[in-house]
Amino acid sequence: MRQACHCDDFSRSALLRAAAAQAGQGLPVIERGMPLPAGTGLDRRSFLARSTGLALSVYGASRMGLPGLDEGIARAAAAASPTDRVLVSVFLDGGADSLAILFPTGDPNYRALRPKLGLAESDGSAFAEDPRLRWHPALGALAGLHGEGKVSVLPAVGYTDPDQSHFTSRHYYEVGATQPNLRTGWLGRYLDRVGDPDNPLQGLSLDGQLQPALATARVPVAAIDGPGNYDFWTAGVWGDVAERMLDSLGQLGKAGLGKGDAALEEAGGVAVQAHRLRKQLLPFADDDEGNPAYTSPVAYPESDDQFPKRLAGLGAMLAAGLPVRAVALTAPGGYDTHADQAQDLTDGLQLTADSLLAFQRDLEARGLADRVLVNVWSEFGRRAKENGSSGTDHGAAGIGFLIGTRVRGQLIGEFPGLDKGLDEQGNLKPTSDFRGLYAAILEQWLETDAGAVIPDASRFQRPALLR
Repeated sequence: MRQACHCDDFSRSALLRAAAAQAGQGLPVIERGMPLPAGTGLDRRSFLARSTGLALSVYGASRMGLPGLDEGIARAAAAASPTDRVLVSVFLDGGADSLAILFPTGDPNYRALRPKLGLAESDGSAFAEDPRLRWHPALGALAGLHGEGKVSVLPAVGYTDPDQSHFTSRHYYEVGATQPNLRTGWLGRYLDRVGDPDNPLQGLSLDGQLQPALATARVPVAAIDGPGNYDFWTAGVWGDVAERMLDSLGQLGKAGLGKGDAALEEAGGVAVQAHRLRKQLLPFADDDEGNPAYTSPVAYPESDDQFPKRLAGLGAMLAAGLPVRAVALTAPGGYDTHADQAQDLTDGLQLTADSLLAFQRDLEARGLADRVLVNVWSEFGRRAKENGSSGTDHGAAGIGFLIGTRVRGQLIGEFPGLDKGLDEQGNLKPTSDFRGLYAAILEQWLETDAGAVIPDASRFQRPALLR
């Protein structure tokens, strides 16, 4: 997939967040007034046994003995109910153009603002809830799910006094407040309230590094590249020899426990823990050619991007009963489309929508669909008027989706139009607030007190989300 032409702010934001995810490594210089990412400085442990390396990072585990981690996961899995609900957060990175995703072909100002980028009235499919709008042609999969009543759309979601910095606006969405100084994510605070002290799988980042929305203060969360990458590696050792070696390491680890030697206890505990977790997730490991050992009841899109594979693995993990509560990952594509927007946007939206449709069908086939809610979001939208580079610049209100069999399948907020619905800078005004959405998700889906998670939650109107 080709890469969009990103602005300097976007590139700087990505570098800063990558550094923040490497706990304890420090941060590059941050400009005055720029918030630290949620989770900065959070303790991280990787499961290592000397010459072997396990591709799992656990954040916030500094007070927890490593040998107890697998027991905590097992206890959480045993205590889980088959009706326990899961929230999956999918991020459209860069500020997705809401005025192309649902384009207002029925608005007379649309052609004037977008003489080159404007889509034709025959493009895409009609949006049943507002005759002014049509779905982007690449979003046929979402349009179909919407027709089944399984997608609720937020056509203009945002917040008052919008910040057009990628870094700052994304931070607000991640922490659930327009407060630069918050260091925990909104899902992290939810997990701190209801989670377990020794189950890192309860908050699962599938991007290989901590997603700040999952940053906690009390309980552990985990990051992996994907279920198929949860594995060991040893230089020059593979196949049956590697299997025998890893099994032996587990047995050697057990031999080191209970000897009264602190260093030996820790080394043995790490080896035993790594061995047990490897066995638990062995069914999800890729083979030598990169093919997953698990199967899916539906076909996912084939792509070099890991997004469809990660969703397929997540479906298998949920079907296996692993104790997951909140998941975060990034969708394919780059949505900071300052130039050459048309093709970049199409490519990203197509793979994202097709993968989300496959994930929904996967959950339905496994009988899990009533347990999972997907929240798709971006840090802001784009300016209504196109620029001189066949692209659009940073805007204000953006677009969001809730996907699942339990959603109402109705608009949350309304499309404000391009006449009176633009602010002084020519950006779309919000008709719903992301903090009200979060409060509604917490109360109606996750069944917890939003006031304990979202600052000043009582200020924000809760939309009705569920059937």
